Amino acid sequence: MLEPRLTGVAGFLWPNFMGGFQVPGWPTDCYNSPFSRIRPISFPGSIARPDSMSLKEWISHRVFSTVHGNSLIYNTCWEDPRLDRVALELGPDDNVLVITSAGCNALDYTLMEPNHVYAVDMNPRQNALLELKKAAIRELSFDDFFKMFGEGHLPGIRAFYDPVLRRNLSPRAQLFWDRRIRWFDNPRRSFYFRGTSGSFAHKMKVYTDRVIKVRPQIETMLAARTLEDQAAVYFDHLFDKFWTGPVKFAMNRDTTMSLLGVPKAQRRQIEEHYPGGLLKYIQDCVETVFVKLPFQDNYFWRVYIEGKYTRECCPEYLKEENFERLKHGLVDRLTTHTDSVQGFLDKFEGQISRFILLDHMDWLSTHLFPYLEAEWQSIVQRAAPAARLLWRSGGLQTDFINQVYVQTNGKMTRVNELLTYHTDLADELHQKDRVHTYASFYIADLSA
Repeated sequence: MLEPRLTGVAGFLWPNFMGGFQVPGWPTDCYNSPFSRIRPISFPGSIARPDSMSLKEWISHRVFSTVHGNSLIYNTCWEDPRLDRVALELGPDDNVLVITSAGCNALDYTLMEPNHVYAVDMNPRQNALLELKKAAIRELSFDDFFKMFGEGHLPGIRAFYDPVLRRNLSPRAQLFWDRRIRWFDNPRRSFYFRGTSGSFAHKMKVYTDRVIKVRPQIETMLAARTLEDQAAVYFDHLFDKFWTGPVKFAMNRDTTMSLLGVPKAQRRQIEEHYPGGLLKYIQDCVETVFVKLPFQDNYFWRVYIEGKYTRECCPEYLKEENFERLKHGLVDRLTTHTDSVQGFLDKFEGQISRFILLDHMDWLSTHLFPYLEAEWQSIVQRAAPAARLLWRSGGLQTDFINQVYVQTNGKMTRVNELLTYHTDLADELHQKDRVHTYASFYIADLSA
């Protein structure tokens, strides 16, 4: 039976679709829709409700856009690159396209020494975060770098930012961090409690520490050496205290899910296909992470529980030997691009052999299907021979891909006819996912 996973759309800027939200001082061109070349519907750049969307759905999406309109969404990646390393089989000639999100995984893929990694995101704030990480890799010592991105707190950050880091950033990234670099200089609230996802994690920490007062039990959980010890702590000391009426109520609200980056389209998939609906899904997901998977190296959940990583439990780019490899040249193989996947590919002149698409297709499939087809057309046109694609979904299956047609070799063809799925490998890796936040995982080779 497939393990439950709670979803999140990493790396896709919804205000570009919903329209009308800008950060004061940011160049307006970074908010122009990359979809302006195709106009099957007049949705991007407008607050008008498309015919396919109910009023309730439209309000939900506007809430999502309002929450995300002026802030960083993800301050850490919520996909397990350990799975991706096996699935991608990266070699020295590979060109990789990945949706940026927080940039952690783009750096992870770079450590595998492909030819180049293109981090693409419609949200300029996500790219600004990756730019800052790259600047810090180039300019800081490892100890200072780990304080900044490992512990989320580098005292006196202005002394590093103003004369050294800032000059390595693009004008857009400078505008963003000029106002927010102080996020790294607050000893009581680390960087990992910033942004929309981080703010929610901070609220949960306040709840567990001050309201239900289970911080000692959580610390015991983090230090547990066996699954049996983890299960004992979770069921004996955490389950009943944590899953109270107010928490259950909050977890079932659109606003809460918006803070976590989970749009209505994905929530609906869970409600329709998972027994017990969204709340049961979340409960089962949390139980799997705390009871069935070792917590010793689960840096994804640790950082939101504690607000920091440890040197033993952290992403690969935060390990000293890998930091040095990045500093001494590998980081130059990684570039950021503020655009949609389709927009980037339409401008790109080479070929991409590896695509990591996260889960953004869930949203496109619901209300913007023509854009999904346009994106796949660009993927087919820019894919290298035997290109490999990875994607994740909030649904138990991505049936919508069966409906995507592209033009290839002079005729219209279903995308599925061009894909060879590695189902067994995907299922095997999926069960080992330390994040446990997606309902399904896909590995497919494309031959166009």
